[in-house]
Amino acid sequence: MEQMRRTVTCGALRGADAGRAVILNGWVHRKRDHGGISFVNVRDRYGITQVTVDTAASPDLAPVTAELRSEFCVAVEGLVRPRPEAMVNPSMPTGEIEVAASKIVILNPSEVLPFPVDDYQEAKEELRLKYRYLDLRSPGMQHRIRLRNEAAFAAREWMTGQDFYEIETPTFIKSTPEGARDYLVPSRLYPGKFYALPQSPQLYKQLLMVAGFDRYFQIARCYRDEDARGDRQPEFTQIDIEMSFVNREDVLVMTEGLMGHIFRKCLGLELPPRFTRLSYEEALERYGSDKPDLRFGLELQDFSPWAEAGEFGAFKEALAQGEAARSAALARGVSIPGGAVKALVVPAALMTAPYSRKQIEELEAHAKIYRVKGLAWMRVQAGGLEGGAAKFFAGQAEDICRGLGAGPGDLILMAADSRRRTANVALGAVRSKLGRDLGLTGTPPGTPSGDEGWDAWVRRRAEQRFEFAWIIDFPLFEFNEEEGHWEAAHHMFSSPQEQYHAVLEQDPGAVKGDLYDLVLNGYELASGSIRIHDGELQKRIFSIVGIPPEEAEAKFGFLTEAFKFGAPPHGGIAPGLDRLVMLMAGESSIKEVIAFPKDSFAKNPMDASPSGASAGQLAELHLSVLYPEAAPGTTPGSKEAP
Repeated sequence: MEQMRRTVTCGALRGADAGRAVILNGWVHRKRDHGGISFVNVRDRYGITQVTVDTAASPDLAPVTAELRSEFCVAVEGLVRPRPEAMVNPSMPTGEIEVAASKIVILNPSEVLPFPVDDYQEAKEELRLKYRYLDLRSPGMQHRIRLRNEAAFAAREWMTGQDFYEIETPTFIKSTPEGARDYLVPSRLYPGKFYALPQSPQLYKQLLMVAGFDRYFQIARCYRDEDARGDRQPEFTQIDIEMSFVNREDVLVMTEGLMGHIFRKCLGLELPPRFTRLSYEEALERYGSDKPDLRFGLELQDFSPWAEAGEFGAFKEALAQGEAARSAALARGVSIPGGAVKALVVPAALMTAPYSRKQIEELEAHAKIYRVKGLAWMRVQAGGLEGGAAKFFAGQAEDICRGLGAGPGDLILMAADSRRRTANVALGAVRSKLGRDLGLTGTPPGTPSGDEGWDAWVRRRAEQRFEFAWIIDFPLFEFNEEEGHWEAAHHMFSSPQEQYHAVLEQDPGAVKGDLYDLVLNGYELASGSIRIHDGELQKRIFSIVGIPPEEAEAKFGFLTEAFKFGAPPHGGIAPGLDRLVMLMAGESSIKEVIAFPKDSFAKNPMDASPSGASAGQLAELHLSVLYPEAAPGTTPGSKEAP
C-alpha cells in the first residue's frame, strides 16, 4: 500500500495558500456527490478541509472516490484553490479554500460505524463508551480533550511561575481512612499484605512540607472505591497543591490567581481578582447549599416568626420538635441548631405563566428527596394570599408580603423540619431546580457542528457565566447521631481555627475549622484547609473522633513522627481538573472531558474491566475469591472460587 506522508494538516489551509500543492492525511468526515462532482471533507485533529473531485480530475480518481465511506483513513494529494464565492463557508476555518484532488489513496477502510461520529450525542452512553476510540474522533470530544490539555498546561505554567515544584507522590501507599473505601493492591512478595491506591496525596504532600520544599503541586491521579452515584468516577484527577508558612488568605489568593490564569489562557476570559466569600452557615441559610449557584438570586428567607404566630400545625410541630432536640442535645453537651421554616419567593416576572398545581407537586416531590415531609405554598394576589397554606396565615398576609418582599403574582414556597439543615437543604434543592427550569443559569453552549473550528468553539464557551465563590468557616466536626460519636467533617488533618484551640474538647460542635471550598456555578470545584502541624494538637483531634493512641500510631505514625522534627505551618487545596474542564466546556458530566471514563457502575464497556483473575494469578498472590450469594457469573450459593 502506498502511503503519502502529509505536508499540511487539515486545519491549516487558508485563502493565502491558493495555488499550493499539498498532501493531506486524515479520515473521511463526510462525503457528498452532486452530479459528477464529489465533495469529501477530510478531518484530522487540527480541523477539516474540503476535497473536491470534479470533472477536471483524472478518470483514475472515480473508482476510489466511489469507494470512500465515513471514517475511511485516506491520503489526498492535490492543489489548493479558492472556493467559488457562493460556496465560501465563513463558519469553517478552512472555508475559503478547497483542495482539488489529483490522487487519493485509501490507507485503511472502515466498517459501518455503530453510530455517526459527527452526530455522536444521539448515541446512548453505553455505546459511546464501548466504542470510545470512535467517540473520541467526534468534534465535541476532540475540542474537550484539547481544552483539558490547555487547562492542565496553563495550571503547570502558573504554578511553575509561582515557584512551585511539581513532585510525584507514590501510587502504592499504606491504606489510611480518608472518607471512602481504598482500592487495595495485593503484594506478591508479602502474602496477606496490601498497598492502597491514593484517595489523594494528602499525607505525602504534608510530608513534602516537612521536607522543606515549601511549594508543591502535582496533576495527581486519585482513586476512591465508592458506590455508583451521580457523576462520580473511581479514578479522577486533581491539581494538588500544598504551601508552607501560609494562612488561609494566602491559599485563597493563590488559587484565585491560578483560576484567573487558566480562564485567561483557555477561554480568553478575565475573572474578578477576588471571589465572593460566604461562611458555611450563610451559604446554607441563604441558598440551602454549601455549593450555591450564584448565577441567580432566589435566596431563602426565614419564615419561622410567621410560622410561630400562624395556625399551620405542621410548621409549629417542626419548630417544637427542633427545640426539644436542641435542648436534649445540650443536656448531653452537644450543641445543635433547632428546627426551621424557610421560604422562597418566586417572582411572577420569572414565570411565563403562574405555576400550576401539577408543577408545584413536582417541586414538592423534589423537596421530599431531601427528607422534608412536604412543600407548602401560597400565591400573592391583590387581595392578599391565596391557595395552598394561605388560610393558615390570613391575618398575616400584609406583614408576610412586606417581610419577604413578595408582590402580586409571586409564588411563595415553604419547607419546614425539626432539623434546620434539612429544611435549608430541601428548599435549596428546589431553588436549584427552579434555576434550571426557569432558565436562570443561562443557555448551555451546545454541541459543536462538524465544521466548527476550535476558535469559534472557545468563543461560544466564553459566553457562559462563571460565578465563583469561596465557602469558609466550616464546622470541624460532625456528630454521628446513629453511632453516638464525633467525626471529622473534612479530614482529620485539618486545623481548627486558632480561637478554638483551648476549648476543643468542651464543645466540638461549635469548633470552626480552617477549611475552605471553592464553588463554581453550583459545583464544588476545590477543597482545602490549613493543616495541623503540631503533633500534640493532632493527637487531640484523634481523641475527639474516637481514634485511640495505638490505632493512630498504627495508621498515621509515620506522619505524626515527622511532626516531631520541625514541621512548618502549612496548608493546601486541590481543584478537581475533571470538573473544572467540564464546567469550562459547558457540560454536565465529567465523562465528557475524560478520554476513557468508566460508566455509572464503575465498569468500562470497551475493555470489559473489571475482569476476573486466573487461578494462576490468584495463587501467585496467595488469594482466593469469596463471592456473594448469586453474584453475576457464579452459581447461586457458591461461596469461594480458587
